[in-house]
Amino acid sequence: MTNRLLQRKQMVVDVIHPGLANVSKIEMREKLAKVFKSESDLVFPFGFRTQFGGGRSTGFVLVYDSMESAKKFEPKYRLARQGLVEIKRIARKQRKERKNRNKKLHGTEKAKGKKAKKSND
Repeated sequence: MTNRLLQRKQMVVDVIHPGLANVSKIEMREKLAKVFKSESDLVFPFGFRTQFGGGRSTGFVLVYDSMESAKKFEPKYRLARQGLVEIKRIARKQRKERKNRNKKLHGTEKAKGKKAKKSND
């Protein structure tokens, strides 16, 4: 199905793979890119489930018209899966320390993220 508002083609895909446990998403992207006359970077397969007994998988595929539309509409985690976007993560300990420091602050000080100095007058 063509979705002009989101500048993409979207479809449910059945992959038949006898003798294989499953098909890699990279292989799938390359084959679907040939079928839809597109680049493999613009093909986003996801949500594949293997049928009981194996041999067939069903999932969803989005084929975008351009890289700009893909980056605009596709969720960041899917872009990161394909290596198009780098998600920087803050260490768990740093997040917890920041949270506990912010507990001691009140009002607009939390937005600034620094402790107000108390005057000893």
